[in-house]
Amino acid sequence: MFKRVMVAVVGIPFLLLVLGWAPEWATTILVAGMCAIGAWELMRAVAGERGKPLIPLTVLAAAVVPVCVSAELSIQYADLTAMPQLPVTALAGVIFVLLAFALAIHRYDESQGIPFAAVTAALFAGLVFPLMLSCLLRLRMVPFLGEVLVFMPLCIAFGSDTFALFAGMLCGKHKLAPRVSPKKTVEGAVGGLIGGVIGMTLMAVIGGMVLGDAFLAPVHVLVFGIVGSAVSQIGDLSFSVIKREFGVKDYGNLLPGHGGILDRFDSVTFVAPFVWLALQIMWVL
Repeated sequence: MFKRVMVAVVGIPFLLLVLGWAPEWATTILVAGMCAIGAWELMRAVAGERGKPLIPLTVLAAAVVPVCVSAELSIQYADLTAMPQLPVTALAGVIFVLLAFALAIHRYDESQGIPFAAVTAALFAGLVFPLMLSCLLRLRMVPFLGEVLVFMPLCIAFGSDTFALFAGMLCGKHKLAPRVSPKKTVEGAVGGLIGGVIGMTLMAVIGGMVLGDAFLAPVHVLVFGIVGSAVSQIGDLSFSVIKREFGVKDYGNLLPGHGGILDRFDSVTFVAPFVWLALQIMWVL
C-alpha cells in the first residue's frame, strides 16, 4: 500500500503537469511512450515464444500511432483550414497490418511459425490499443478546452476505481465476476458508479474555475459519471480476462504497487474513447 500511495503522490502531479500545462508535443511523447510500453507488456504476456518476432514491430507501431494522430490534429486545427486532413494514421495502420502478416507469411511453418493468435494480439496491441489511448491526445488538442477536457477520462476512471475499491472492502458481499476477478463485488461496482459521478463533479467544478465558466450541465456530469464508470469497469474486467486466460498476475512492474501501464490505465483506455465520442455527439447535436 505504501508503494501504491507513493507512486500516486509522484505520478499524479506529473500527469497534471504534462497533460494540463506542458506543450502539446509533451503530451504526444507521453502518450506514445505509454502506448509503446503497454504494447510491450501485452505482447510479452500473450504472444508466447513463437510470437516474439512480432514484438519489436508492434511496439514501434504503438509508438507511431499517437504521433500520427498528433500530426493529423495539428493540420486539422491549423489556420490553413483549406488544407485537407491527412490520413496518416490510417496509412500507418495499413502498413503495420501488411508488415505483421508479411512477417507471419515469411516465418510460416506448421510447428514453428507465428500463430494467428499472436498476429491478432499484435494488431490489438499495436493499433487498437494506441488508437483508444490516443483519445487522451485528441481531447488535449481540442482548441481552448483541451487543457481541461483531457482530465475527464482520468477523473472518471480514477474516481470509479478508488470508490469501487473502498466500497468493496467495506461492504462487498456479492461477487461481480468471480471467475475473472474474484475480489470485485457488486457493492464495489455500485461504489464505482458513485465514484465516477464524484470524479466528474470535481472535474466540472475545477474545470469551471479554470475556464471561468461552467462547461458541463449537471445532467452531463451525471451521465458522464455513471456511463463512464460502467465503461471504466468493463475496461478493467476486459484486461483481467486476458490476464486470467494467460495466467498473468500483473502486466508489468513499472509502477510499484500498481503493476504496469496496462494495470493502471486499463480503465482509462476504455473511458477515453467514450468521452471523446460522447463530446463529439454533444457538440454536433
